[in-house]
Amino acid sequence: MQTAESHDVDRVPLEEIDVSRPELFRTDTWQPWFARLRREAPVHFLAESVNGPFWSICSHRLIKEVDSNNTVFSSASRLGGIAIADPPPIEDGQLQGESFITMDEPQHMPQRMAVAPTVAPKNLAELEPLIRERAIDILEHLPVGETFNWVQEVSIELTARMLATLFDFPYEERRKLVHWSDIATAVPQVTGDDSIDMKARYNGLMQAAGAFYQLWAAKAGQPPRFDLISMLQHNEATARMNENPSQFLGNILLLIVGGNDTTRNSISGGVVALNQFPDQYQKLRENPGLIPNMVSEIVRWQTPVIHMRRTALEDYELGGKRIRKGDKVVMWYVSGNRDEAVFDDAEKLIVDRPNARAHVAFGFGVHRCMGNRLAELQLRVLWEEIMRRFHTVEVVGEVERLPNNFIRGIRNVPVRLHPL
Repeated sequence: MQTAESHDVDRVPLEEIDVSRPELFRTDTWQPWFARLRREAPVHFLAESVNGPFWSICSHRLIKEVDSNNTVFSSASRLGGIAIADPPPIEDGQLQGESFITMDEPQHMPQRMAVAPTVAPKNLAELEPLIRERAIDILEHLPVGETFNWVQEVSIELTARMLATLFDFPYEERRKLVHWSDIATAVPQVTGDDSIDMKARYNGLMQAAGAFYQLWAAKAGQPPRFDLISMLQHNEATARMNENPSQFLGNILLLIVGGNDTTRNSISGGVVALNQFPDQYQKLRENPGLIPNMVSEIVRWQTPVIHMRRTALEDYELGGKRIRKGDKVVMWYVSGNRDEAVFDDAEKLIVDRPNARAHVAFGFGVHRCMGNRLAELQLRVLWEEIMRRFHTVEVVGEVERLPNNFIRGIRNVPVRLHPL
């Protein structure tokens, strides 16, 4: 059987390849495994794994086909939800969070639309000066000439500040939002994994629920405002969401995670990528006007959400293979974004890549990432301000990644700043 120590990808029997192993993402060695599947089996079935049998969808075209067909491929939590590992069992009396990302139509769209105005173009235009002000404040207070963790000081800090703004959450307690996002995504990466203290995790999530119930109560009866809680309260579909504890917790956590992980790990991944491809960093110095396109390319190259899972509601033929009703189907966004049929030199970061926006990192169809424009805005503003201050954000040590097959998380990027 395939092991974490396997180096010769071509020697492993095709039917035994398991791209869900978290170790592949901790060591950042997943690329050749997916390259082989794209070549030989873009729709690949693994009959036995710690996550049970599942289909891997690895090509850009077929990922879009699955993601766009929500009448055949379900996200519903009752069928297993959106992650490859089946949800851990819930103990008696515990709350099971359910959010609109784990709902099918017609339940999904009304709840999604309740908060969508927060990230509408008009509101984003109004947010940009605030994002710039906070990015400048963070960058101006960094320790130039010293080694520090870019993830903690920049990636997490900027996203924490924006999350606090979007929720109108107490600003001085903003790091709680990041903590709750981290424990929300700290779920077993494989079915049966007991390495995570699920009781402690549950208690932490209950603290989040309590804090947001207090915030909901404090805003009750007030006129409509820009923040997410106010928008939920003033939308007919979600005005009484607080009366359903499962949906209340699930949707709050979804919005926290959605506002945290994509932006945070793309900020970190961008620094890693530009150091890995110094010719592209130089290209950016010579033409900072490439920043908007580079943002899309960073999101493609990093791919913050590694996969999304669906469950087949009926038999379906995909890429010449017969998927059966009830089968677990996993769209590997990291693979679609390295698809050689779509992206030339797909493993390389190319800041002026003509089709960078063709990436699948935000998904497709009704579940496409709602906050994608906000994430891009934060990345653009941050890089504009970085390039005005620093010649190089130099990576000076080993990058530490998370053993996570769902979120492509980065824990530590040791850097040193070189001013202009």
